[in-house]
Amino acid sequence: MLQRTVTSAGLLFAILMCASTAHAQQTVNFTVGHFSPSDPNSRTSGDVINEDLTFLVFDPDEFGGASFGGEWLVGLGRFFEAGAGVSYTAQTVPSFYAGYVDPDGTEVDQDLHLRITPIAFTVRVLPFGQSTPIQPYFGGGLGIFNWKYRESGEFIDFNNNREIFVDTFEATGNSTGAIVLGGVRFAGRSFTAGGEFRYQHASGDLPNDFSAPKIDLGGWGFNFTVGARF
Repeated sequence: MLQRTVTSAGLLFAILMCASTAHAQQTVNFTVGHFSPSDPNSRTSGDVINEDLTFLVFDPDEFGGASFGGEWLVGLGRFFEAGAGVSYTAQTVPSFYAGYVDPDGTEVDQDLHLRITPIAFTVRVLPFGQSTPIQPYFGGGLGIFNWKYRESGEFIDFNNNREIFVDTFEATGNSTGAIVLGGVRFAGRSFTAGGEFRYQHASGDLPNDFSAPKIDLGGWGFNFTVGARF
C-alpha cells in the first residue's frame, strides 16, 4: 500500500513538473528551523511515548529540536506552485525508571532516540501572485515519512524478578501522512527569504518489543527559508 502511494505521488508530481517547467518560475529553497512534536494530549492512540511516560521519567518536549532541509518549487500559473522537498530532524532524550534504581544506587536509565525524514509533495496557493515582492502563501500535500525509533540502555524485566539488563530496541519504517503549510516570503528577481510553518500528521507501527504499538510522527515545524530563483 505504501509503495503504491509513493509511486502514485511521484508520478503525479512528475507530470505536473514536466508540464510546467519549460517557462515557469522555479525556486530552490533551503530551510532551517525548529520541529516541535505533538503534545501528549494530541498524540495518536497507542503511542509509545505516552506509554513510556507511565513508567519512565523524561521530557517529551525534548524530542523537538533543530531541523533543516531543501525543496524545489515550480510555478503552476500565476497563483499556484508545486513543491517537492526533504527535511531532517533527530533527537535523543535521556530517561530513567520512576521508583527503581540499580543495586549500586544509580538510576536505571536509557536513551530514547527519534529520527524523522519527511519527503513532501505539496501545492501552494499565492493569493497575490508570484510577481509581487511580498508573497504570502498557504497549501498542503502528502508527506512520506522515513523514521527510526530506538530505545537503548538499561531495562527492567518485571516478569523475571525485576532483573536489570542492557539492550537496544530499534524500529524503522516509512509512513504516509498529511502536511499543511503557510508562510510569507520576500521575493527579488534572483533570491527569496521568508518564514514558514508546517504541520505534519502521521504515525508508524512498532513491533512487540516496545511498550506500545505506535510512534506518533506529528508536530509543528517553524522554518526560515532562503531560495534561489531562476
